Amino acid sequence: MTRPRVHVLALGGTIAMTGPGGHHITPRLGAEELVRAVPGLTDVAEVTSEQLRQVPSTALTLTDLLAAARRVRSALDAGADGVVITQGTDTLEESAFALDLLLDPGAPVVVTGAMRSPDAAGPDGPANLLAAAQTAASHAAHGLGVLVVLDEQVHAASTVRKVRSFGPGAFVSPDTGPVGWVVEGRFHPRTVPAGVRTVPEPDEDRLAATVVGVLPVHLGDDPRAVVAAGGLGYAGLVVDSLGAGHVPPSFVEPLAELARIMPVVLASRTGGGPVHTETYAYPGSETELLAKGLLPAGWLDTRKARVLLTLLLAAGVPREEIGAWFTPAHVA
Repeated sequence: MTRPRVHVLALGGTIAMTGPGGHHITPRLGAEELVRAVPGLTDVAEVTSEQLRQVPSTALTLTDLLAAARRVRSALDAGADGVVITQGTDTLEESAFALDLLLDPGAPVVVTGAMRSPDAAGPDGPANLLAAAQTAASHAAHGLGVLVVLDEQVHAASTVRKVRSFGPGAFVSPDTGPVGWVVEGRFHPRTVPAGVRTVPEPDEDRLAATVVGVLPVHLGDDPRAVVAAGGLGYAGLVVDSLGAGHVPPSFVEPLAELARIMPVVLASRTGGGPVHTETYAYPGSETELLAKGLLPAGWLDTRKARVLLTLLLAAGVPREEIGAWFTPAHVA
């Protein structure tokens, strides 16, 4: 029986990091070395591999991910049945979501990494790479958009979050749970991700030049950072707001001023649940902010809202159309 073809695209990260005694680790292992270290991987698929970057995920940019998306398309066009991307976990949730936005849903594309380096006792990288390849080789993963596989859990890129700084179970999907699991070497889907969509592909140079700021909001905060944001050259802004989409009353007018000159998206710092649109009506509430021109992020958290807004602006999507991309019709 012909084995499926899976292409592994390596970007670096903890899964590829080694160091003396497992300390002071840096990315060293290449794609071929990662593949060779996984027992049983060649039983799953005919595996090819490629090194695209060799960096910690903190050094990745959206232009790197645009390049990765293009390499994914090339691998699929060349006959791969699925693609696995390995990278660091610090920004994995943002990378996976960017790829989900840039790639048409179809052949499986799976992002994975590791929380423990290959030098650690009980490294999770080989098991994660094996489970990712098993998912990428599965017909059940077709059409689900980009998936994230760690700790034998399979998450949708649009919902997954890293919620812990250590341990193999650091990734969860707070609002939905995983879309499935890898059990006995096979991907078992349990739910279907909603709202899989593709944004227009941005120009590479324009993407590199497009900067979207993030404004964190805290107890007792004052609006000086809001005022300063208007002079920093941002193409847009995401507000990491309190609760269901709230800010101190003193933030309202400075944010309204910004919303007149750039897209300002209102997201929640809570990490779960949507920004509300019609519940509260006190000064600084979501209804006041939306009436002043801010755009609700829907179910997207601040990090993913920033990725989506950046890609839309870099693709030249007209400002009057941007808000619709954050509604349930486009984003689950």
